[in-house]
Amino acid sequence: MTMLSCPFTLYAQQTAQEWNREVTAGWNLGNQFECPAPGQDGESMAIGNPDNADNAETAWGNPVVTKKMIKAVRDAGFNAVRIPVRWQCHITNEAAMSISKTWMSRIKEVIGWCLDYDLKVIVNVHHEKWLESRPYYQYKEENCRKLALLWMNIATELKDYDYRVAFAGTNEVHEKDNWGKPTAENLDVQNAYNQTFIDIVRATGGNNERRHLIVQTYVCNPDYGIYNGDFIIPTDIAGNGNDYMSVEFHYYNPWDYAGSCEYYYWGEPYKQYGASLSDEKTMTDFFDLVVREWSDKGLGIVIGEWGVTDHFKSSESDRIHENMSYYCKTFVSEARKRGFSTFIWDNNSFGNGKEKFGIFDRWKSMNIKAGWIVNGIMDGISTGVSPAVVTLKKKDR
Repeated sequence: MTMLSCPFTLYAQQTAQEWNREVTAGWNLGNQFECPAPGQDGESMAIGNPDNADNAETAWGNPVVTKKMIKAVRDAGFNAVRIPVRWQCHITNEAAMSISKTWMSRIKEVIGWCLDYDLKVIVNVHHEKWLESRPYYQYKEENCRKLALLWMNIATELKDYDYRVAFAGTNEVHEKDNWGKPTAENLDVQNAYNQTFIDIVRATGGNNERRHLIVQTYVCNPDYGIYNGDFIIPTDIAGNGNDYMSVEFHYYNPWDYAGSCEYYYWGEPYKQYGASLSDEKTMTDFFDLVVREWSDKGLGIVIGEWGVTDHFKSSESDRIHENMSYYCKTFVSEARKRGFSTFIWDNNSFGNGKEKFGIFDRWKSMNIKAGWIVNGIMDGISTGVSPAVVTLKKKDR
């Protein structure tokens, strides 16, 4: 009897911790699908589907995403992509939070490209201003209802994807222009968003019953999830425990080095040049706290965004970029040692100063313009070996 080979690879279900450990290095497709409709205020809370909404992916000055871009990311050594998505300007019926078929098809096309190159994928809801900017009891019931409808529609459309695809419930929920310490009210609303997300996605059935789902700390600031004790781990469906959930936070730390450009150096070997007071021990102590607080309870850890904006003195640019490589190597290595997945932020913006997180030049064949970042990440992969996990792929059952 002739045996026929299986024409495709089956991808086995994984726990969240296994999923994260297999992410050697993740990349954000930033400032692309989370843009508002062209001409629309990025802070608008309007829900609808403007005539030009289908062109939103280029509204912040980036070119249309192509399959070659995704391949370039894979070829550079990344094996996972986070796709931030703004849905609120692609809603055809607010009462049902129905999503434009054109927009959904476009998102699915990009997901498909990622899977073609065997990249893990995170899809989220990002810059939903009606949700993110109103973490108040006054809007809690309304927002949870809309969030449930939105995720019901997303999860239903995507439920047949295999377990390489993960969902993240919210993004950086915060009061407008206030990134500081949340109130008890703010925290309670974030917890409600997380539980709503888990409940509705699981209810869509199929692969979604045990899909890797990712919940967030308030404003995705780890400090507001781990120190105040008010982050509530959502309750999953019977039999799942915490095995298929991750906690997400973002890590642009220390901000005085990675974001606000007050310091050009970080880390013990660079103290002589005037480095930030936050150093390797600050980072590893916090990561160990994350392990004790969440990993030891069975949860996965997703660092959904991180990075160092390109800022330098012309006379010291080589040494400063060398320092950025050292930061990236240390960060990725220490995260991988603890089984965390990490997704570098790339907004395709280059220069010297704040918000210059570009890595691949999307306008020039995805040339790597921030080689010091990529080199540091790849060095971190080799030095921060994650614990062995069960392999994802199975050929035949």
